[in-house]
Amino acid sequence: MIHIDQLKVTYGQQVALNIQEPIDILPGQKIGIIGSNGAGKSTLIKALLDLIPYQGQIRCTLKPSQMAVHLQFNEYVETMSCRHIMETILQTTLKDNADLRELVAYFEMEDQLNKKYKHLSGGQKQRFTLIMVLFHKAPVTFFDEMTSGLDFETRQKLMTKIQDWYQDSSATFCLVSHYYEELEQLVDIILLLDHGQVVAYGDKQALFQKYCGRRVVLIDRTPNNEQVVQSHPQIVSASHQIAMPVNSIQEESELIQSLILAGIDYQCTSHDIELMTLNAKAAYKQRKEVPYAS
Repeated sequence: MIHIDQLKVTYGQQVALNIQEPIDILPGQKIGIIGSNGAGKSTLIKALLDLIPYQGQIRCTLKPSQMAVHLQFNEYVETMSCRHIMETILQTTLKDNADLRELVAYFEMEDQLNKKYKHLSGGQKQRFTLIMVLFHKAPVTFFDEMTSGLDFETRQKLMTKIQDWYQDSSATFCLVSHYYEELEQLVDIILLLDHGQVVAYGDKQALFQKYCGRRVVLIDRTPNNEQVVQSHPQIVSASHQIAMPVNSIQEESELIQSLILAGIDYQCTSHDIELMTLNAKAAYKQRKEVPYAS
């Protein structure tokens, strides 16, 4: 559907994006695009939508009209009601379009359509724009930081709506987000960018096993806990945690038993995107610093 190869975007002398290895975006994939600010996430979306100049190849079997995008910030005419904005942009009416009525009901926006857009809450504004985007039933949709700035409860409700909407769908979406819980909930594939470079790309479960191991046991980082587990291998983790990979059931059982005997609380995980990201970046940095032997 979309093939990317040797893609490079520059702003003056600065290289904003440099994807050397081929990437294929296929029907039905749910892709999370992650990375710190300036990593090239929004630049990639703009290039895929042909909104900025680029070098390299982007081969797409879709027309621009078959791709939709939900931006972080959207502004509409403030003097019109949301209903009139919606019907004008979508070139249909609620009365005559059952699909549109279904979307409005699904996102619980019936009572908000007579309001002006500026009077909607942050969550309502995002739901309003989601209706506008999803109405097109595009084969590919890009969501760029759509929940940024929303409170936790509103974000969770919105993510549940998106998850349910795409359940068993053949449509593809690419989600740019800084919230790891959103990525855990919604996507199957991770594209991790750093300063325009691809750090990791692939199935999120496979990436976790590659960079973290079969499973990871997490405990709080305290002087006492550090002493108890000092002989066990550790991987990169958040500063307040100690993360210990376990690659067999026996190894996990022995480690947990030692923690129980020491009175240490623990957690186990096999699918932590934040942990995978930290270790993928560490491995990438090491590869760059240590040249391959000739």
